[in-house]
Amino acid sequence: MPEENAAAEVTAAEVAAAEVTAAEVARLAGVGRAAVSNWRPPHADFPKPVGGTETSPSFSLDEVEHWLRAQGKLAEVPLRERVWQQIAAHPGGAVVALVQAGGALLVVRDRPTDWLELTAVSDARMATLLRPVLDQALGARLGPGHALAEIPPDPAAMPLLRAAAALAAELGARQAFEFLLGRHLDANPRQYTLTPDGLAALMAALAGPAARTVLDPACGTGSLLRAVRGATALYAQDSAPELAALAALRLALNGTPQVRAAAADSLRADAFAQDTVDAVLCHPPFNERAWGHEELAYDPRWEYGFPARTESELAWVQHALAHLREGGTAVLLMPPAVAARRSGRRIRADLLRRGALRAVVALPAGAAPPYGIPLHLWVLRRPAPHAAPPAGLLLIDTAALAADDRLRSVWPAVHEAVQEAWSAYDRTGSVAQAPGVSRVVPVIELLDDDVDLTPARHLPPPTAGGGPAELTAVRERLGETLGRAARLTPPAAAAPAGGTVRPPMTTVGELARAGALELHTGTGGGTGSAPVLTEQDVSTGSGPTGTLAPTADEPVLTAPGDVLVPLVGGAAIARVVDEATAGAVPGRGLALLRPDPAALDPWFLAGFLRGTANTRRASSHASTATRLDVRRLRLPRLPLAQQQGYGLRFQALAEFEDALRLAGRLGEQLVQGFHDGLSDGTVTPE
Repeated sequence: MPEENAAAEVTAAEVAAAEVTAAEVARLAGVGRAAVSNWRPPHADFPKPVGGTETSPSFSLDEVEHWLRAQGKLAEVPLRERVWQQIAAHPGGAVVALVQAGGALLVVRDRPTDWLELTAVSDARMATLLRPVLDQALGARLGPGHALAEIPPDPAAMPLLRAAAALAAELGARQAFEFLLGRHLDANPRQYTLTPDGLAALMAALAGPAARTVLDPACGTGSLLRAVRGATALYAQDSAPELAALAALRLALNGTPQVRAAAADSLRADAFAQDTVDAVLCHPPFNERAWGHEELAYDPRWEYGFPARTESELAWVQHALAHLREGGTAVLLMPPAVAARRSGRRIRADLLRRGALRAVVALPAGAAPPYGIPLHLWVLRRPAPHAAPPAGLLLIDTAALAADDRLRSVWPAVHEAVQEAWSAYDRTGSVAQAPGVSRVVPVIELLDDDVDLTPARHLPPPTAGGGPAELTAVRERLGETLGRAARLTPPAAAAPAGGTVRPPMTTVGELARAGALELHTGTGGGTGSAPVLTEQDVSTGSGPTGTLAPTADEPVLTAPGDVLVPLVGGAAIARVVDEATAGAVPGRGLALLRPDPAALDPWFLAGFLRGTANTRRASSHASTATRLDVRRLRLPRLPLAQQQGYGLRFQALAEFEDALRLAGRLGEQLVQGFHDGLSDGTVTPE
């Protein structure tokens, strides 16, 4: 069906009822959210809010579209935005709309001829004819009694389904559904616990390339199962019916030949109790108390011991093992406390003695929600009867790989280190020891009173500076850095001839109103996967180390020449963004100033903003912190050529400061390296 016909269908009464937020208006116009806020006061004809709240109003999509077009800011609403607004405005909710659209996309993908015949009739007739075709398409992929049987085609939804099909013609059926589902997840970040793609890929790789049948008993939106390559059958179960339905559609549209999805609590009502699979992947709910402890006391799955009420994660571990064929592999994401809690030590000990637990991997903090905790991966294997259990447990700690870098860029290194160690251990039962990273620990060493399986407690720490060769390299680099710092030392200060002259002053707020700079407040959130510059990063001069909090808003990204200012703490800090830190999202507690290069030199701006008196004058004091009002910061009114003279001097000071910071870090590394080397015998005192 031609795209323009589908778009025409979606401009019916349903679109008039659709509402959009300021962030969604910005997407329609291809501008930042701040631009929409700036449009409203001077344009009296801008559409009035029709919903939302005072701080987060929503507007009529139809009125916004007409206003944007009248202002010359919009030629035509993109089809993907039009379809998404229909999804968001569906009277049954976005999930119902996504399920209906996903079913139609599956028909488009698997039965394109039938779909073309359906779209040639009226909406009412199409709804009648769609039901049997949809049942056949879903039944072929999802089997009888699938999770979508309770959501029949709705005649009022036919324009949405036609437009979704047009979007599939533009993007592909799978990509269209991924786009719509992704927008829903971005718009509701607190409703779902998501497994990041990098982590899902690692877990699928640990399950092995030979896994053809795979189960996820807490599937969510199906991210883990979607990462499996070459599977012939996927089994998905979730206690939330909407998640089971979305996961089923997502996996079917991903091309899996056979998908079985069920909506029920896996521990209390196992939908696949009679099935065994090659692999189980699971990101279970953490710290559940009401997981069924009372009613499941005599369940046959507790082969390794009945879990305590506080050990719901060990119930999921044994549920996974119960579904594995002999020799099958399970990979579960676990909170680190499970490796050490005393209430679980007997089950951990039995998992070790019988050879079911094969590896524990400590991930960097920020790998998955909750982002502040360094989560673990447990790799388990269903033991073969009468087979001798392995003599050692593989322990891996990847925290050191992410110590000084952003998580996004270290995922390849984490993936490679974990997969390499696991592959060697899986083949031979041993692996070359890497201090601080990996080691095979004899099971007998772990079977003490605590049975603590936390990797960091059993891995010898790496020497801070390495061996003698590494320490020599650090020493040489320190010497070079100290020499550079000496060369960059500012010349002696000189008083201005004729006494102090104070030029007329202006403020950041006045410059922003005059258009000489843009002012943005960092949130650390947005769509996509950009790294985040935190307050600590700006204060220490390091690269971005924060993790993006998913929101529906398009984030403002740093660009060379921007100036970042921390808003809390009272310190006089301002940092000019360079090429290395461009493309990051400003974190919470940061102000981003983007000067117009024809009016303001960025180094001149940053230099004057760092003045102690300036910062003190613009700060207010709460009970626990000092907060900076960046709009009140002052700087002199000077011609651009004069600004650049100041800017060169401020830039030279920044280079000197960077050299001092690096020298300090190298000095600390050298001192600690010698302490460690002398104490462990790798360095002699001579």
